[in-house]
Amino acid sequence: MIFKVLYQEHEEEAPVREETKTMYIEADSVKSVREKLADRSINIEHILELNEAHLAYEKKSEDFKVESI
Repeated sequence: MIFKVLYQEHEEEAPVREETKTMYIEADSVKSVREKLADRSINIEHILELNEAHLAYEKKSEDFKVESI
């Protein structure tokens, strides 16, 4: 499964919508995504499992890249 992770780069700062970043992670569950990202100093706002239609839409973006962790 592919998950879309919305996050802030600085763990200690309050979330600001305009500074929200996105990454895509392949994992088995939301828990697995959190475990894979545990060593990074980021503030995870939301993790969304992408269904086929949403994944197809995201793939159209030039910024789409599944990170291998």
